[in-house]
Amino acid sequence: MAEKPKVTNSQAEKELDKAEKQFEAFDKSVKDMTLDRMNAAPKQETEMQTKLSSKELSKIPDHYLKPHKAIGCKEKFNEAYREAYEYAKVYVPFIAENKELQGETLDIWTRPFAGLPAQEWLVPTNKPVWGPRFLAEQIKRKYYHRLVMQESVATENNSAGTMYGRMAADTTIQRLDAHPVNQAKSVFVGAEGF
Repeated sequence: MAEKPKVTNSQAEKELDKAEKQFEAFDKSVKDMTLDRMNAAPKQETEMQTKLSSKELSKIPDHYLKPHKAIGCKEKFNEAYREAYEYAKVYVPFIAENKELQGETLDIWTRPFAGLPAQEWLVPTNKPVWGPRFLAEQIKRKYYHRLVMQESVATENNSAGTMYGRMAADTTIQRLDAHPVNQAKSVFVGAEGF
């Protein structure tokens, strides 16, 4: 931290000390933010961009995604994860959404297990597509934490009394999202999500 500037006015010295205390409180609140605390932050609620009825869904032709590019891997696949891989590679219907740039195609790389090639997928947004479950799950995991400044009261047990300052609070914003598409024709038949 930089050296404290020298001031001649006692009022300016008090203001400088007050600003320093507020900065230290803010710095402490930012350092207290751990990954566990940020993951427990409330998610910002947003509405689904694409709302299609079952009649509209039945008229849309099936679009199956294929990798755009692939980069090989020298590692061997660990056979202990074969069952998980077989489950993850099953094609499921979903609708991908880009919350930041609405309507823009998603360009996303995947490598769900060691020993598999890295694959680039170009996923159209706001329309139903069929893709591997691991792709839909990876799209669903795309979020970030926004740090927001909020007015708060920090009380201290000293002669200074109650101090008013700003403390960092966080929210979770979903950047990309994937919603399962229900392809069931009957009310009695359930659809498998991801």
